[in-house]
Amino acid sequence: MDLMIPDSGLLFWMLIAFGILFFVLARFGWPIITGVVERRNERIAKALDDAAAARQLLATLKLQEEKILQQSREEQIKMQEQMVALRQQLMEQAREAAKKESQIILEQTRKQIDIEREKAMQEIRSQVASLSVEVAEKILSKQLDSDIRQLDLINHLVDESIKPRA
Repeated sequence: MDLMIPDSGLLFWMLIAFGILFFVLARFGWPIITGVVERRNERIAKALDDAAAARQLLATLKLQEEKILQQSREEQIKMQEQMVALRQQLMEQAREAAKKESQIILEQTRKQIDIEREKAMQEIRSQVASLSVEVAEKILSKQLDSDIRQLDLINHLVDESIKPRA
């Protein structure tokens, strides 16, 4: 059991060795260790501050991104509205141009129809006149003796052929 109970001399020398060790550590070891720990704490604090600044910068950038996205959406909506308005305007201009062109074509067609109608009427009148003259000539050669009666009959037939029929 001697091993379990230390001797008083051993205790004395252990206390002296512990005191010297404590003095050396207190004088040289602890300041170095605490300095390293403090520098580490400063680096950690600096890293936390940098992280907070980065978070703040990220939040600012995110707000700017949202603002830019909102502006781009608004510009896109404006451009779409402008395109719709331009399309409407172009369609209206095309309608007006088509309407004017159709009116011009319709007017030209009406004029052409009037010209054709007038030509047809002239042709019909000339044919009626020539037929009238032939008929009158045949009738007069058989029935009329005098030239006055022939002229009256021809005038009467021409007037009837020229009058429009109802």
